[in-house]
Amino acid sequence: MDDSNHIVIGIDGGGTYTRVMICNLSGNVLAYVEGGPASIYKDKQASKNVQGAISEALLAAGRNVQHVRGVAAGIAGYDTPSDLPWVEELTDVDGLTCPKWNFNDAVAAHRGALLAKPGIVAISGTGSILVAITETGQLLRNYDFHHYSASAARFIAYDAIYEILAGNMDHTDEEVRQQMLGHWGVSSFERFAELARSGFTEDKQERNRIFGEFAPAITKAALQGSSVARRVCDRAIDQIKVGIELLGLSFSEDTVSVACIGSVINSDYIYSKLTEKLAHGNHKRYTLVKPVLSPAAGAVLFALNSLGFPLQDDLIRNLQKSSFSQV
Repeated sequence: MDDSNHIVIGIDGGGTYTRVMICNLSGNVLAYVEGGPASIYKDKQASKNVQGAISEALLAAGRNVQHVRGVAAGIAGYDTPSDLPWVEELTDVDGLTCPKWNFNDAVAAHRGALLAKPGIVAISGTGSILVAITETGQLLRNYDFHHYSASAARFIAYDAIYEILAGNMDHTDEEVRQQMLGHWGVSSFERFAELARSGFTEDKQERNRIFGEFAPAITKAALQGSSVARRVCDRAIDQIKVGIELLGLSFSEDTVSVACIGSVINSDYIYSKLTEKLAHGNHKRYTLVKPVLSPAAGAVLFALNSLGFPLQDDLIRNLQKSSFSQV
């Protein structure tokens, strides 16, 4: 087979979308496809979502399974060895017999954001995780400390709704209160309280989705001065900061790079306040840096590196040419 047709597949399998990127061995992006969630904890059809996105991307790239040299898949919810069976099923496409590397989606995010260099990647969007690679190459997550930063979109929304239901409001919160009623399609606070008493909705995945979709209203309200929204966002910021500083303990250098990924952590209010707090951090000096490449491109880099292709400037520049590699 002509080597020029050989490709790798990088997968960023998140809780909301699966992003599949196909590149040639020089890092040129040939296809990019988005599908449904990759995590079985978010969607029972996760394997169908990922397999379908892979097949669609291969078709768009004008390639088939025989051209694939390797698949690197970063999957949300892949946290313990017991998760491996359902994770492996995600890329179980007929005829796709090449090497496959599976890992948590935060690993793909780190590879893309910091290009395998030491530092911390803080992710808060649909999910939340912090991952570090130290100067010695050690991979650490805040999960390894049994720490969880409850800063994902759904947690911010749950927290804010509970505050509002509990009556912890003032005049600055009226707009977000009205937005809450509109989001759930009820006409009064009393009707919303009835909805809450019934558990909102029986299906957990559906309930989390609805709450998660309300998070942008919370982060925007914080920027506009809502006391409830600011209180909730400030708690999330504190938890992110604690996770960063737990990981910071393992670095030998005085300055540690931190890249932020996700809709929550990159919202204007949270990002600016986190920047302020890290300026007075413990243990280290933390420098917030812009991610170099997207998590999907990070997965591509993982595949190419695993096949023996070094991380060279030409490779990075080729990936950066695609808008789909931007964060």
